[in-house]
Amino acid sequence: MKKSIYVLALGAFGIITTEFGVVGILPTISRQFGVSIDTAGWLLSAFAITVAISSPFITSFTAKINRKFLLCLVMSIFVLSNLISAFSTNFTMLMVARILPAVLHPLFWNISIAIAFKEKGAKGVSTVMLGLSLATVLGIPMTTYAADLFHDWKASFFLSSAISFIAFTGLLFFIPSLPAEKEKSEQSQLAILKNPLLWINLISTIGTLAAMFSSYTYLTAYLEEITRMDGAQISIMLLLFGGMGTLGNWLMGIALSRNVKLTTRLFLLLLMSVQILAYFLGGAFIPMVIIVSFWGMIHTGGFLVSNIRTTQTIPHHALEFVNSLLTSSFNIGISLGAFLGGIVSSYYGVQHVLSVSVLLLTATFVLSFFSFPKNIATDDKNEDNELIAPVCEHI
Repeated sequence: MKKSIYVLALGAFGIITTEFGVVGILPTISRQFGVSIDTAGWLLSAFAITVAISSPFITSFTAKINRKFLLCLVMSIFVLSNLISAFSTNFTMLMVARILPAVLHPLFWNISIAIAFKEKGAKGVSTVMLGLSLATVLGIPMTTYAADLFHDWKASFFLSSAISFIAFTGLLFFIPSLPAEKEKSEQSQLAILKNPLLWINLISTIGTLAAMFSSYTYLTAYLEEITRMDGAQISIMLLLFGGMGTLGNWLMGIALSRNVKLTTRLFLLLLMSVQILAYFLGGAFIPMVIIVSFWGMIHTGGFLVSNIRTTQTIPHHALEFVNSLLTSSFNIGISLGAFLGGIVSSYYGVQHVLSVSVLLLTATFVLSFFSFPKNIATDDKNEDNELIAPVCEHI
């Protein structure tokens, strides 16, 4: 496989580490700047909201710009924003530093996935997406451990900046110049919005991600306050969470390639079950180690489930447009979940964030039984389904 594909995967690793790495140090930031844990949670929420708003528009605004230039621009902004975050002297400055790269965040995904698909098809796409999984496995625990090792929350942002700089260097030297292609007609893409099933799937995606991140955003706080783990133990738990997530992603891909609807419902039920167990056994150290393992294995598959569930019936010509809507839905769900979890944590205690997640998962499970006539049938529908299956197999 071309080096450029692996460089794009490294870029994905850096971007996701920056977006979610803050999860591991939220309690520390809360104490450092004298803000509540739900206010600190806005460091994730504001990032996600910005991505959600910019996603449908940013690609079209930059349609005539060289794609390599845009990829390098995005990574350079991530390097800069992490450095500004590390030198922030107040919470407002830190928040602005987080929002800065979020505006361009969707550009990286739209361009890198398009390049990977053109070069190596589904295998290329799955390789880029592997960067997301590895960020969960290594990036987030690494940044959390760095803050604990040096007893300084700034170390987390310095490490994220270094990772982004390495990715920037790779993009600069291994990605060829990519002049922008001619703009596509938007009429056929917008027609897909008439499909009611698309809207049900997008709403379900928001519900799924909100459920996942209403609890995951405050996992560090939960393990600290309820399970009484120290910083090093929490770092190990996050590493375990991410490592099991890679295994879960692979298993989820196999299951989705066989039956999307059944796998979606099974995912929702399993995530519900593991969080109920965490609620009742949160104070027990050994049981929580086991629960966190299964939680991570199930949790990470949520992105893949939502993506395949939504795109499986989408015509080829509308996939890029629908992917931009999915990016928005992902981040609306993440910000909503972090917001709801923060409110509940602030008023009722961090242990009750799991209740929010279970309620949202229940609502999404009910939505999975909604169905509509297949009123959008295109010649390339079968072609799309052939492409989706390999993506599942290689993730």
